[in-house]
Formats: sequence, structure tokens, C-alpha cells
Amino acid sequence: MAKEIATYVKLQVKGAQANPAPPIGPALGSKGVNIMEFCKQFNARTQDKPGQLLPVLLTVFTDKSFEFVIKTPPAPNLLLEAVKVKSGSAEPNRKKIGSVTWDQVKTIAEIKMPDLNAFTLQSAMSMVAGTARSMGITVSGTPPWEQ
Repeated sequence: MAKEIATYVKLQVKGAQANPAPPIGPALGSKGVNIMEFCKQFNARTQDKPGQLLPVLLTVFTDKSFEFVIKTPPAPNLLLEAVKVKSGSAEPNRKKIGSVTWDQVKTIAEIKMPDLNAFTLQSAMSMVAGTARSMGITVSGTPPWEQ
């Protein structure tokens, strides 16, 4: 028989760096989850992504057991990593902070594809390009589907 779900918890944790300190400890402790068990499992599953910010959807059951799904890193973080800056532009329409190529947009879209609500790579690329524009990052060149 399926377990009864008590609640969901959404967190953003750096890969292989989960520890019981805030914000993880208080968020999970209030739900009755074994914090150290979560940290051990999360760190083991994210050994290949150290330091990357990863969204986690944690499902807590009524018997205080849990399971979690690790999502792909947020698109803005991947774009900032590609441009090698710390944050987006305060005025994205006037002040540009960098530029990415369509090849970089394609690789980010391929990484994000499982978590996007897009059916084709082209639509995923246009979503990532829109995120880049709203951050003050220009996308240089012409889109591959217009060539």
C-alpha cells in the first residue's frame, strides 16, 4: 500500500554541501524529518555536482520517512556561470552585463530540458534566451532555426 503524504518541502542546496545548519535544519526539523539522514543521502547523490545550487523537492510521509527529487540547476545560475559574473543587471534594458552565444544557450537548454515545460529543444532554447535577456545578457548571433 502507498504511504500517506504529510507534506512537501522545497529547498535549494549546494551540491555535496548539505549540512544540518540553517536553512536545511530548521526546515526539515519542523517537519520531523531525520536531518542527518537527508544530508547523507543528498551529499552521496550530488557528488558529481559540488557547489552547484540544486533545487530539491522533498516529500515527507506521515511516518516521518521521506524521499526527494533533485532538479536541474536554475537557468539564471547557469547563465551567470557562462558569462562569469556574480549577478544579473539591475537595469537589464539599459545596462548589459555580458553576452552568450546560441551554442551556450543550447547546452544550457539541454541541461534544463527535463525540468522545462517544453517539448522541443528549440522552444527550450528560446526560454533560456528569454531568461538571459531579462537578466541583461545579450544572446549574440542568429538563432539556429532562422539560418
